[in-house]
Amino acid sequence: MASLLRQIVAGPRSRHPEAGLDLCYVTPFIIATSGPSGTYPQRAYRNPLDQLVKFLDYKHGEEWKIWEFRAEGTGYPDSEVYGRIRHYPWPDHHPPPFRLVGLIVAGMRNWLLEGEEKKGGKDRVVVVHCKAGKGRSGTMACSYLISECGWKPEEALARFTERRMRPGFGQGVSIPSQLRWVGYVDRWTKAGKVYVERQIEIMEVHVWGLRDGVKVQVEGYVDEGKKIKLFHVFTKKERVVVEGNTPGGGGFTDMISDMAGFQNQGRIASSKSSDQLDGGKISMPQPSESGGSSSTSVDTGAEAGGGAVIFKPSTRVILPTSDINIDFERRNKASIGWTMVTAVAHVWFNAYFEGNGPEQNGKADDTGVFEIEWDKMDGIKGSSRKGTRALDRLAVVWKAYDPEPGRGMKEDIIHEPGINSPVVDMQPADWKGVNDTSPSLGQDLGLRTESPLSADVSKASSVKSNEADDVVATSEEGVKPSGPSGEEDLDVDVSTLPQPHGNASEPTLAELNAGLDTASATTAQRGSEVQTSMSQMDPVNSAGFPSQVSTAGPPKGVPEDQLRDAKDHHIGHFQSAKRTIYS
Repeated sequence: MASLLRQIVAGPRSRHPEAGLDLCYVTPFIIATSGPSGTYPQRAYRNPLDQLVKFLDYKHGEEWKIWEFRAEGTGYPDSEVYGRIRHYPWPDHHPPPFRLVGLIVAGMRNWLLEGEEKKGGKDRVVVVHCKAGKGRSGTMACSYLISECGWKPEEALARFTERRMRPGFGQGVSIPSQLRWVGYVDRWTKAGKVYVERQIEIMEVHVWGLRDGVKVQVEGYVDEGKKIKLFHVFTKKERVVVEGNTPGGGGFTDMISDMAGFQNQGRIASSKSSDQLDGGKISMPQPSESGGSSSTSVDTGAEAGGGAVIFKPSTRVILPTSDINIDFERRNKASIGWTMVTAVAHVWFNAYFEGNGPEQNGKADDTGVFEIEWDKMDGIKGSSRKGTRALDRLAVVWKAYDPEPGRGMKEDIIHEPGINSPVVDMQPADWKGVNDTSPSLGQDLGLRTESPLSADVSKASSVKSNEADDVVATSEEGVKPSGPSGEEDLDVDVSTLPQPHGNASEPTLAELNAGLDTASATTAQRGSEVQTSMSQMDPVNSAGFPSQVSTAGPPKGVPEDQLRDAKDHHIGHFQSAKRTIYS
């Protein structure tokens, strides 16, 4: 049963035919494996740690060492693998902090070179693993082949896919940002393996084709790369609409088009503000009088967006490293404190490489622009699945942060450690797996509780109108609009409603009964005021019931003796019948 579970979990990844474990030899000296576990229930569907160690001992004796990349925790203590393990953890589904790349490949190189100096014995190997042994492990296995073995990026990626994946089940390294990092490694290698770490300030985020209900936030690495920190979430006041009439504002038809990916990309090229990206410089455009609205205008409650929208932070957003992540989440309002997440995507880039640092002898540009289209961004949990379209194109304006202009910018020049030089490793994450690695951990599509803290978060609408009718027309049918805390968004001026009196006395039972509108004049004991008014209208007998009124009293009334029965009225006769009611 356990073996069947492991085969199901391994899915598209190849298994070693001899050991029956979820691992492969990328080359004779690099083994890629999924994360092993020595505890249940993970042991039932992951590689059993004791079996993996037994296999490595049998094949390679003492000539193996593990490089692990799991910020969520390895799932076993170092002692279970004889202490032969190096730690460089970072969160799942993301590229590595680039300052770790040189340390990882240098440590692997030194370990393998030391084994070559030994004569006889078993072959020395490097064992890389993350959780699935695919994305993070594949990124570093390919990085080693490129930087230390002279392989081309496409050759390294093809080899990893060939060895790690079953035929027809996709690429080994498939996440766009991780593939971008493999390209960075190639440029880093050709430029002499020098990397310069700088603090980066996010100046603006330009978005074309911004849809309705999109949250935009900036993230970066902290704690040696083990955690992703949320540095800024753009609010409504930090949004400037340059153009309206964005795709996606046409209701149900556009929603289906977004989901299918049929939106016309030609609309992006015709944007009036697109020429501001030429030459890598973006000037701050003025809001259009007819097509958009400024974030400084009076807040009408409508979240205006458009074909070209600029997010400009009101406070400085400074990241501690050159690794930058821009995260997007599209949300539709739902009632009773819930929100419907319909799109999730993000993208990582490194300002040193986007600033042409390797091609300029380590002197990267102080400012730059990173551009990407929606279809090329990272999806949910490392997949290509992103949900409905949230935008068409993105441009991030950044600059190197200089805390003291004129005194020299703070830079950390990092060279790859030399052969036989000591290589430091990072502090491991808690191996028991109780680590919070990312603010978007577990992020997925579907219903989610809406936090009151997100009331000021920009949920940019793509509707070129502030009218209430247009806002309702763009919401999904059957979903009531609501406020940021889930209350129903009714078109009512609350100032005109009756207001409570804080110092009012508690009403008596008689006052409550007097205020009810359900009792008739025949109701006894309604209260002294009601009885008084009724006594003026109709005489009441001593029992508290009104006296009988003649049928001849009302206009056109007829005396009782002249009233006709049902037969005279030709109404027919009525029969009472017993009916059985089933509860």
